[in-house]
Amino acid sequence: MSSFVVALDVGGTSMKGGLVTRSGEIVRTDRRATPRDRGPAAVIATIRSFIDDLAAAGGGPPEGVGLAVPGLVTAEAALYSANIGWRDVPATDLVPLDVPVMLGHDVRTGGLAESVLGAGRELSDFLFLPIGTGIAGATILQGEPYGGSAGWGGEIGHIPVFPEGEPCACGQIGCLETYASASAVARRYSTRAAASSPAAPGSPVAASVTASAAASVTAERVAALTVSGDPLATEIWGEAVEALSLALASYTLLLDPSAIVLGGGLAEAGTVLSAPLAERLQKRLAFRQAPPLRQAALGMSAGMLGAALLGWRAAGFADAGTTWSLDVLKSPRVA
Repeated sequence: MSSFVVALDVGGTSMKGGLVTRSGEIVRTDRRATPRDRGPAAVIATIRSFIDDLAAAGGGPPEGVGLAVPGLVTAEAALYSANIGWRDVPATDLVPLDVPVMLGHDVRTGGLAESVLGAGRELSDFLFLPIGTGIAGATILQGEPYGGSAGWGGEIGHIPVFPEGEPCACGQIGCLETYASASAVARRYSTRAAASSPAAPGSPVAASVTASAAASVTAERVAALTVSGDPLATEIWGEAVEALSLALASYTLLLDPSAIVLGGGLAEAGTVLSAPLAERLQKRLAFRQAPPLRQAALGMSAGMLGAALLGWRAAGFADAGTTWSLDVLKSPRVA
């Protein structure tokens, strides 16, 4: 096999790993559960075992290892993650091999991949905004993710968009994430649907969705109901779009990005999200042109591909990815 790096994207639920060659070929992918319920030591042990197994599958030691991890992180250490529970873990403690290693914040690493390989490939400055269970952003400046002075940069999900609104798990009121994340859209629809009886006069709940079934509704289902004209879904979806337009207008006025790249599960809704969001964003920026909205190109592989770039950078190849073909998108994906 050609020389390769081990790339690992560590999430709160699962880890996505792969072997990526110098030319950008993904020769192996795999996935494992993140045992965070057993504590940070178990997560670290699983990471080490996963890296060992991936390296063994490559038939020899990798040139380097790149890891995308949540929370506060530097290139040399995972400083803190509320989801996983670790503190001040050196990168070398996560890797059982004597090879170069580099860490990156999970969302910013995904943003790096979109910058070098994906939807932001020809852009120098843009916002990468994955909308999933939560919302965090990666500010890309001159082609590189910017984390701020202490690593807190990009927490756009906790911009208060409705100061008198609903409480957020972070302790603030009216955060963007509370209205526009995929989990929030599903939760807010389910809560209102359960409080309404389809048989009650004037109920806004579609006959196809009963209160008892509302608890299993997903954001994708809410998007589909919005398209079909369900009044409650339309209201919940509209509030999510409104919250996003408020946050993105502020971001645009402050940093003037070339584009906003939407990723994550909610962005898969396509034009049911992007069309009204583009319209409302433009209305909030009446005196200037709004930045274009783009669909992320790398999907769920962004974090792992970004980790591969970090691994090659750790190995001394600062230009990793710049010559890779876009056929990398057709390489094997993590199941």
